[in-house]
Amino acid sequence: MALRRCLVEFGTGVDLHGKDSTRAARRAVADALRHCSPSFPAVFGHDSRLIFVEVNIAVPHYETVRPGEVLLELPYGRKSINVVEGGLEVPREGDNEDTTIMANAAVIVSLDVPE
Repeated sequence: MALRRCLVEFGTGVDLHGKDSTRAARRAVADALRHCSPSFPAVFGHDSRLIFVEVNIAVPHYETVRPGEVLLELPYGRKSINVVEGGLEVPREGDNEDTTIMANAAVIVSLDVPE
């Protein structure tokens, strides 16, 4: 058996005032999931709970992201997450304490199929 990539979807999430990288990351994953509804596992005789779902997040202050909370956005599948520094942080004019955090997500869905 070999893990084969079947779907890649991208999303963007924003936390406007909370400076919460986890919230922005969750919104990015939710955005990516709204763009797709993978029904192909059933076509190949796979249960959708057995697909592999890899989440890649780029967000400012990546070390503050709570990965388990981000993965709650995924309804099923064998889940993994990789969080790296990236995204965007936009300071509010005249206020160094308030910033907007933007996260980018790439959600990769794979199946374990015969070679």
